[in-house]
Amino acid sequence: MKNEDFAVYKFPCGNLKIGYTDTAICHVLFTDEKVGGKPSKLSENAAEQLREYFEGKRKVFDLPLDAQGTKFQKKAWAELLEIPYGETRSYKDIAERVGSPKGFRAVGGANHNNPITIIIPCHRVIAADGGLGGYGGGLETKTLLLELERKNG
Repeated sequence: MKNEDFAVYKFPCGNLKIGYTDTAICHVLFTDEKVGGKPSKLSENAAEQLREYFEGKRKVFDLPLDAQGTKFQKKAWAELLEIPYGETRSYKDIAERVGSPKGFRAVGGANHNNPITIIIPCHRVIAADGGLGGYGGGLETKTLLLELERKNG
């Protein structure tokens, strides 16, 4: 495992802890920790792109990512990156796209374990009936993100 450092930044959805190595972003996690940590050029770039996202100015992130997970999780996360800004897909849609048509619960598990929230947009995945499903940052935050994207899409 590569050495990872963290920095915490404040955003409209709360504080986000950005974890990084010398070469990539490894984590973007909701946290109750205070702003601070050990910022770097990479974490500052990620924070700036997230600020632009919350201002409605950025629809695609341009950052090196290193999300660690199982083979299935990585396939699911790669599929999430294909969901366009302002659009949603169902857990079932993602399961079908990764070749596991009945694996919608596994997709939910992959979303739950998404180490790079917002940038890997698990908030864009909803239930087949149109319900929100779940979200690690809470349903209020998921609603905020989806409404932000609808408004600026």
